[in-house]
Amino acid sequence: MTPDTRTTTARHVGLALFALATGGFAIGTTEFVTMGLLPQIADGVHISIPTAGHVISAYALGVVVGAPVIAALGARTGRKRLLLGLMAVFVLGNVLSAVASSYEFLMAARFLTGLPHGAFFGIGAVVGTTLVPANRRARAVSMTMVGLPVANIIGVPLTTLMGQRLGWQAPFLAVGGLGLLTLVAVWFWVAAQPVGSDVNIRSELSALARPQVWMALLVGMVGFGGMFATYSYITPTMTELAGFSESAVTVVLAAYGVGMTCGTVVGGRLADRALMPSLYGGLIAVAVVLGTFGWLAQTKPGALIGVFAMGFSASILVPALQTRLMDVAHGGQSLAASLNHSTLNIANALGAWLGGLVLAAGFGYEWPSRLGAVLAVAGLALALISGLMDRRTVRNSGVDQAVA
Repeated sequence: MTPDTRTTTARHVGLALFALATGGFAIGTTEFVTMGLLPQIADGVHISIPTAGHVISAYALGVVVGAPVIAALGARTGRKRLLLGLMAVFVLGNVLSAVASSYEFLMAARFLTGLPHGAFFGIGAVVGTTLVPANRRARAVSMTMVGLPVANIIGVPLTTLMGQRLGWQAPFLAVGGLGLLTLVAVWFWVAAQPVGSDVNIRSELSALARPQVWMALLVGMVGFGGMFATYSYITPTMTELAGFSESAVTVVLAAYGVGMTCGTVVGGRLADRALMPSLYGGLIAVAVVLGTFGWLAQTKPGALIGVFAMGFSASILVPALQTRLMDVAHGGQSLAASLNHSTLNIANALGAWLGGLVLAAGFGYEWPSRLGAVLAVAGLALALISGLMDRRTVRNSGVDQAVA
């Protein structure tokens, strides 16, 4: 009996979700380890550290471009086969990153590595929801994505240390090895999912014609933009406000990763109970945490609590947003779920830019989080409007049925 013909059991569901989470762990590690190795990368390819920062942007651009394009063009490809292909590209991109000897080559390799990011998470989320009952969908989504925050706790610190000891190329080779393990795990543990006759590029693109899809994407972009306005400057905030040494910032980042992991798990359970209320509650929590963060960050204990709470509150939103997008996308679930990760990367860039404007205007490091609280409130307003649109649609459909 081949993996593709096995009867799905609770054990097989757990293994399939674990395989997808392993891929998320590998993706999260390669995305964030670059930030900790910029000086080594700059020396390795003979560029300045600011120029080396463009390598991070190249990866993010790959995510933004790759997620919608791959999800749409791969509509007729079986989801398991597509996941395997995405992970193969991911492995290739990391290996090419490790052997890059010039800035231009490394930029191209990081762009290639970023291409599968959003599509893997988006399509993995869709696959996860097909393996469980309807009342556990968001929980399955959270399990497919939990590898990303865990990477911030384990993968990124270990590979950063590896890069400092063995050279900046070593982490990319290690992550490539994780990608190979994910390939094997997906092959054996994720059952094949035949493509329906009604699934094609047009059906995926139909999601873009639905206003609620755009509303959900805007909620994510604006709401998460507030968190990134703070997190982008977390190191100077911790050293300037809280008084941490630069070496101790790794402890702070670990606290953020633990918060993200807990928030992702809890968020899946909350979203299964009440999807839209959990989305509202998550945005309120983000606004409160960011609104008080500048005050909390004045002391070391307060800073650790604030950083944990920031990771926790923001990550509660992720399973809810992903599930919401799949609900409102109808025939374009893969595209909508993948676009979520494109918009989160846009939120990253938007938040960092707005936070930088605040600092450039002469305000202190306690102010980007206050701007972030305003953005979170704006995201809440968009979510409430989206909920009202749902109610109006239900009310109108009820009237139409009554007339008929």
